[in-house]
Amino acid sequence: MTTDWYHNKFNIHPRCLDLGLYKPFGKPEPMNMIHYYGKTDVGLVRQNNEDTYALDSARGFCLVADGMGGMAGGELASQMFAEAAKGIFASGSLATEKDRIETVQQIFWYANNSILKHVENNSHLKGMGCTAELIVFSENRFVIGHMGDSRTYQLRNGQLKQLTKDHSLVQEQLDQGLISDPQAVVHSMRNVILRAVGVEEDLQLDIIRGNIQAGDHYLLCSDGLTDMVQNGEIENILSSGMSLAEKVDQLIAEALSAGGKDNVTVVAVMVDS
Repeated sequence: MTTDWYHNKFNIHPRCLDLGLYKPFGKPEPMNMIHYYGKTDVGLVRQNNEDTYALDSARGFCLVADGMGGMAGGELASQMFAEAAKGIFASGSLATEKDRIETVQQIFWYANNSILKHVENNSHLKGMGCTAELIVFSENRFVIGHMGDSRTYQLRNGQLKQLTKDHSLVQEQLDQGLISDPQAVVHSMRNVILRAVGVEEDLQLDIIRGNIQAGDHYLLCSDGLTDMVQNGEIENILSSGMSLAEKVDQLIAEALSAGGKDNVTVVAVMVDS
């Protein structure tokens, strides 16, 4: 895996991780058939749903956004991110991997500016924003844009791997060795996030890219899932013989049975084997 900084024309600074060797020369491999399914649930405690998801199999992308900043602000912020993605994907070029990376960057940049401007004109919504996961597939590759503590996972050969790293206070303390994994699970500040869309002008965006393989599953989810369901159970469900829709339904059901303390949003992607 290589790590580098991808220079771009937008006012953002993405950390770019390449999880697989990109082979731009020679005859391209045929594109795998990819299936998508998403669902959101308000949960058992909250009165409104601040999560949003979107998917577009024709353009090869899907996303999950988790709003923050109160009922009106959080719901609006996540919707603004989704609408930015839909609009930019509809008009942008995805011909090369560079195009796809710049499109992802543009979506985060546009949504970030739109939310900041909306707050400037509506001061009572100060603090609104959203975490966001966005993945686009093309030519047997994926590109992910990530901000916040929503997550993207990959299931390959029965093994679940978290592709993104939480932008949270708890994750920062874990990285510094200040707390242990068991302490992180019950930490009183585990919901404090350090990066989000629509909070600061200086946008720190993670870009992750890699190869897809036949049989892969990709999972985008809000923390309403991962705070309630352990990775081992997520792996078991994604590895099961259920249909894609049944897997998503089961993941949400597990989060609800564990307490459903937050909105729960799951988008699952399956590559034909």
